[in-house]
Amino acid sequence: MIGIFDSGIGGSTILKEIINILPNYKYIYYSDSKNNPYGNKENQTLYSIVKNIVEYLINRGCMAIVIACNTASTKCVKRLRQEYPQILFIATEPAYKMVYDFNFNGKTLVLATKGTIESEKFLALYHKYDNHKTILKSCVGLAELIEEDQQEAIDRYLHENLSEYKDIENVVLGCTHYPLIKDHIKKVLGNVNFFDGSVGVAKELKRKLDERQILGGHSLSVEFIDSSSEEKRKRFEKILGLKTI
Repeated sequence: MIGIFDSGIGGSTILKEIINILPNYKYIYYSDSKNNPYGNKENQTLYSIVKNIVEYLINRGCMAIVIACNTASTKCVKRLRQEYPQILFIATEPAYKMVYDFNFNGKTLVLATKGTIESEKFLALYHKYDNHKTILKSCVGLAELIEEDQQEAIDRYLHENLSEYKDIENVVLGCTHYPLIKDHIKKVLGNVNFFDGSVGVAKELKRKLDERQILGGHSLSVEFIDSSSEEKRKRFEKILGLKTI
């Protein structure tokens, strides 16, 4: 059993890539909409929230847990690995290194939550691969609009906050919710190169499962749990393209 959690349904973008390369596993997806957003929470508050979810997933039999949230990953994964050494934790981080690998000279915009951009882990990544043509943009409130599927409000937000960046070539989607609005971003910035960490997370999970010999061998099943409402299930299923239990 593999557990995946996020502050809502944004982590579905990661789960979709995981299922593409690991279809023979049972998954539990925990959507913590009750505590959305994670990006503006103090470190200890966030860790307490995350720890409760992790313990629930462990009690359900998960030997591997994917933190499908950049903020929770950057702020919590080190402590989780120390506290639960028997569990395989796979963290998410903004795909800034992909810019270094594929389009280093392109002017780059990193979109992320305030918590991710200010985190020690992300800043170390940024300084290591900085192309000196990068703008870090904290998108306060955007993940919540995406979570609630506020289409018109998303368009207004992006127009008001991104219109000054018309010369951008690369956009790093530093929140798992943001891949859900690529088309909206294109309306403002044009045909930019998008980079997000979902494929990398899926490949890292596969590598670590193989390394630990945690085998699948099951027919695919995805259990969906939301901490506050069942209303998110239909949208989650639409993104994944499959029914959940």
